[in-house]
Amino acid sequence: MSLPSLDWIIALAQQAGELIRRERHHLNCNYKHQTELVTQADVAADGMIHAALSNSFPSHAILSEELAPSATTEHEFLWVIDPIDGTVNYAHGHPQVAVSIALYHHGNAVLGVVHNPFLQETFAAQAGRGAWLNRERIQCAATDDLRRAIIATGFPYHKDDVPTLMVRLQQVLSHCADIRRLGSAALDICWVACGRLDGYYESVKPWDFAAARLIAIEAGAKAGHYVEPPAGNPQLCGEHLLVSTPALYSQLHNLLR
Repeated sequence: MSLPSLDWIIALAQQAGELIRRERHHLNCNYKHQTELVTQADVAADGMIHAALSNSFPSHAILSEELAPSATTEHEFLWVIDPIDGTVNYAHGHPQVAVSIALYHHGNAVLGVVHNPFLQETFAAQAGRGAWLNRERIQCAATDDLRRAIIATGFPYHKDDVPTLMVRLQQVLSHCADIRRLGSAALDICWVACGRLDGYYESVKPWDFAAARLIAIEAGAKAGHYVEPPAGNPQLCGEHLLVSTPALYSQLHNLLR
């Protein structure tokens, strides 16, 4: 199997990052599905990444938040793209924003890059070869006591399930040191990978976590689901996602269930 180089994907993510940095100076905001914020930068960055991938790898399929959100995932090679993870942060001038690009082969993540253009941090991983932050090796924390753990989560645009979300939040907050809600799933997971957080849980879309999950696993974290995913490809199922240090995984899993 011949893969594109990780450096090539990093360069593409950084190019998209520069585009969204420029576009933030003249934002044009709209809403899709009546509740979900989208900007012209989301669409422009998705288009730029799409064009680069289609030109270089015309036989590969693409799943992306803005231009191909309904694409099927049953392909030999599948790119999973989030042009701006953390769009609400982006529109409000917050720095927790990322470009996320992942490549899957027969349903398994093989390459992943998450780039924050506002903090100039690039997380990257290749399956079986480790994970990096700005080309320095990273490792998840060794935290094994939930009372000392910092756990991240997020909340959906649709508020139908707020009571259940609050029950889970109360359970975790009652047993851990503190909760963080930073607004970018991709960066939350990458922060678990580099030891800034000890765990993360949420229900999200495939493009939100596809690259970051690989980065976390390659950094030594454990990833799975606290509710059994449906049949199919669990690696691309974002419902009830859980990522944490290995020692905390079963404790968080039991709390969230």
